[in-house]
Amino acid sequence: MFNKNFLIENIKTLFYALVIAIVIRSLIIQPFYIPSSSMEPNLLVGDRLFVTKYSYGYSKHSFPFSPPIFKGRFLFSEPNRGDVIVFKTPADNRTDYIKRLIGLPGDKIQFIDSNLYINNSEVLKSRLSSNDKIFCGKRKIDVFTFEEVLPNKKKYISVYLKDFPFQNSNIFNVPKDHYFFLGDNRDCSKDSRFLSSVGYVHKDNIVGKAQFIFFSSDKSIGSLFSFWKWNKSIRINRFFKKID
Repeated sequence: MFNKNFLIENIKTLFYALVIAIVIRSLIIQPFYIPSSSMEPNLLVGDRLFVTKYSYGYSKHSFPFSPPIFKGRFLFSEPNRGDVIVFKTPADNRTDYIKRLIGLPGDKIQFIDSNLYINNSEVLKSRLSSNDKIFCGKRKIDVFTFEEVLPNKKKYISVYLKDFPFQNSNIFNVPKDHYFFLGDNRDCSKDSRFLSSVGYVHKDNIVGKAQFIFFSSDKSIGSLFSFWKWNKSIRINRFFKKID
């Protein structure tokens, strides 16, 4: 016999669960998947990470499908140079990118002989290795691995192509309320250097701050459905790794 009350109660439960999930995803924390090698060696293809939405306040891009429910950003908190941030690309205001924040509003960014300059001062870097190989798409490239230190003393690992690295650029003048982002895999990253596709990112396009990896698997070895390959494909050593 059909129980109408049972059906209604289940619909209510599902509705409440959906509302709670949307609130958590929009206002607190959201999972993201790393599909490209632009942030290697710090983030690998197959990493799954949590991004906090509250770190820099909220805009329409904090919510699913970026509904135009309000303009601007409220409860805004200025990002720190060196933060790893998810943002919507200015080209379509839809695609999620994850990069490292290098330039703040008013900064001047430039590459000279493969060295990064911020406001006419060279970013200090010390070579850690000359023999590393990392992915660029599906191919492996030979890179120099460095520790870079930003003006605010933020340290992180970056890599530069050994042969024909990105050499010189014009000066990038970061506009008001905008930010300049770079991938840690400097010669395999579409980022703010490419003005037609990414360029300067408005503060309203910021989605949140990358905090830690909660799961990671190597798809080149096998999918999650290939349980017999889990011992090789799942990167347990990356679980709950903090993102610096």
